[in-house]
Amino acid sequence: MSYSRGRGLQANVLSTFDTVVMAVAGSAPAYSLAATTAVLVGAVGLASPAALLYCAIPMLGIALAFSYLGRIDVNAGASYSWVGRTLHPFLGFISGWALVISATIFMVAGSLPAGSMTLALFDEKLAENTALSTVVGAAWFLVMLLVVLGGARLTVRAQLVMSGVELAILALFAVLAFFHTGNARAFDWSWLGFSHFDGMAGFASGALIAAFYYWGWDVTSNLSEETRNSRRTTGLAGLIGVGIVFLLFEVFTIAVNVILSSKQIEENDANVLAVLGEEIWPGWGGKLLIVAVMLSTIATLETTLIQVTRSLFAMGRDRTMPAALGRVHRRWNTPWVAIVVVGAVALAMFIASNALGSVGDILSDAISAIGLQIAVYYGLAGLAVVVAYRKMLLTSPANFLFGGLWPLCGALFMFWVFVESLGELSSAAITIGIGGLAVGLVPMLWYWRQGSDYYRPAKLDASRAVEADYVPGEQDAHARVHEGLSTDF
Repeated sequence: MSYSRGRGLQANVLSTFDTVVMAVAGSAPAYSLAATTAVLVGAVGLASPAALLYCAIPMLGIALAFSYLGRIDVNAGASYSWVGRTLHPFLGFISGWALVISATIFMVAGSLPAGSMTLALFDEKLAENTALSTVVGAAWFLVMLLVVLGGARLTVRAQLVMSGVELAILALFAVLAFFHTGNARAFDWSWLGFSHFDGMAGFASGALIAAFYYWGWDVTSNLSEETRNSRRTTGLAGLIGVGIVFLLFEVFTIAVNVILSSKQIEENDANVLAVLGEEIWPGWGGKLLIVAVMLSTIATLETTLIQVTRSLFAMGRDRTMPAALGRVHRRWNTPWVAIVVVGAVALAMFIASNALGSVGDILSDAISAIGLQIAVYYGLAGLAVVVAYRKMLLTSPANFLFGGLWPLCGALFMFWVFVESLGELSSAAITIGIGGLAVGLVPMLWYWRQGSDYYRPAKLDASRAVEADYVPGEQDAHARVHEGLSTDF
């Protein structure tokens, strides 16, 4: 391997369209629906459409926070940099670590369905074999690892194909579901209200799972150093991505409530979308939606790999994690050390996951654990934007609403969901979720004592930031790396 410590990521590779595709792929609509619908219905029943609706509103606030922060600090670490420069470096590190841990756990939660869905195309009984699903899922993971290693251009081309086919299939079935006649129950507007929640604790547990549905759109911010006109593009793409997946989630969750019985949902916990497809279009429907879920899962493995490796790259560059993680391959312009490390850790977790039980059991605990970690780093980003823009919030109604009030409400919602849901989750989910965050204290304190410059940050203040579009190479050569350096320094 040829590498250089001083090289950065390849600038200006992604267009606005590319980043919108990445945002949608990051949230993985088909995968989220297939893997999470049974978990959500198990938690809140017929209130599942309402949980998605009421989580979408604060989630848009967090997307606005990412958009506003991305305008004043272009950094592959995203919330890791922003939170560290506004609230406190310790909180910034925890924010970045939460993303790294949640994404790494997702390698198991995402690869298992990729394997089982691939097997289901040939034999549905094979899909229930956890060991075989793990092997096939690991193979898909390795393919995506090589694609991500091959550079941003290759990554985007693969993503356009996978997500394009997935979204075409989902759009077809959204239309077919509307005209379907054999219904288990009639649509009721109360499904979008609060009446079906089991109190506030029930609402919180539903919202935590709903957060997992949306998670992933922020991959656009981790790609900011590789995106053209990224100060505007990455935030806009994230907002568009949240809007698109919200519509898909609502349509299909309502369709599940209408068309499938509670027994069908319970008996097919890791394969709900395929059962829905079979009901809508007997014979072909189940297979087509299995293809959509398989492509969605593989596509989101790719975006998750980007998130975790770009975050580790930023941490290695800042010397808050081993410096080798900040190395970039000379030919491919990708953080190859971070990619190799993540690949090795994920493959070890695939082997360990076989001891945890069925695909459904693994998914349930992993989704809840990831939800806790998502709530932490999204919530901290929502607070960070208010601090960064504090001197500008009263200069215009737009700044006050979109850069202050809405992100703040989103942050408070995320923290409330985190606290409320602790009493509802299994001990395994809490151990994975909180324990994973606690492990981050070790490297944080170690590198803080080593004197990393990250722990002496230049404060992020929107009133003093340059509002012009980001152009790699135009900043002061002596600027600190976590201030949004050019991508080839």
